[in-house]
Amino acid sequence: MTRITEDVPEVDEPEVSLGDRAAAALLDYREGKHQALADFVREATPLLWHTVRAQGVVREQADDIVQNTWMALVRNAHTIQEPHAVLKWLLVTAKRGAWEAVRKHRDDQKRRTELPDDMLDGPTGTLPSSDPTPETQVLEVERDRYLWRAVLQLPDRCQQLLRLISLADRPDYKYISSAIGMPVGSIGSNRGRCLAKLRDIIESEQGDRTWETS
Repeated sequence: MTRITEDVPEVDEPEVSLGDRAAAALLDYREGKHQALADFVREATPLLWHTVRAQGVVREQADDIVQNTWMALVRNAHTIQEPHAVLKWLLVTAKRGAWEAVRKHRDDQKRRTELPDDMLDGPTGTLPSSDPTPETQVLEVERDRYLWRAVLQLPDRCQQLLRLISLADRPDYKYISSAIGMPVGSIGSNRGRCLAKLRDIIESEQGDRTWETS
C-alpha cells in the first residue's frame, strides 16, 4: 500500500532581534556557556564602534573604548538584573566611555595650547577657548529640546529607527535591522517617511522656524 503524505508548508521563524540575542548570550554566559557571548561580541562590536566614533573619538582610541565596554560587561555579567536591557547597557556604557575620552582630550588640548605672542609678557593673559560660546550653546540646547520633543510624537517604530540612525555618522543598516527587526531593504524608505513626519510636526509647532533634520 502506498502511503500518501501531505507536504507541510514551511513557516518562517520570526527573526530574533539583536537585543534578544544579547539577552540570550548573557544568560548562557552566566551558566558557563561562553561561546554565545563570544559570537555576540563579534556581531555587536561594529555597532558599538560606530557609536563610539559618533561621539567624536579618534579611530585608534575607539578600539580601546569598545574593548573596555566588553570587559565591563563581563565584570558585571552576574549583577545585571534585566538581561533584555543588555544591548542598551552596552550602548550607554560605550557612549559614556567616549564622552570621558573626548573630555580628557579636550582638557589636554587646552593645557598644550600656546599663548599668543602678545600675551607672553602679560601675567593675566587667558588661553583661547575652543568651547562654543554661551549664545551658541543656548541655541543648540533650544534646538535639541524642540527636536526631541517632536521625535517623541512620532510612532514608536519611527522613534526607534531615528534614534539608532543618529548613533553613527554612517549607520550600519544590517545592525539596525537586527536591533528593531526591520528588513534592511525598507530602512531607507522608512527613514524618509519618518523624517517627513518629523518635519511636519516641527513646522506645525514652530511655524516659520525650521531645524535641520537630515
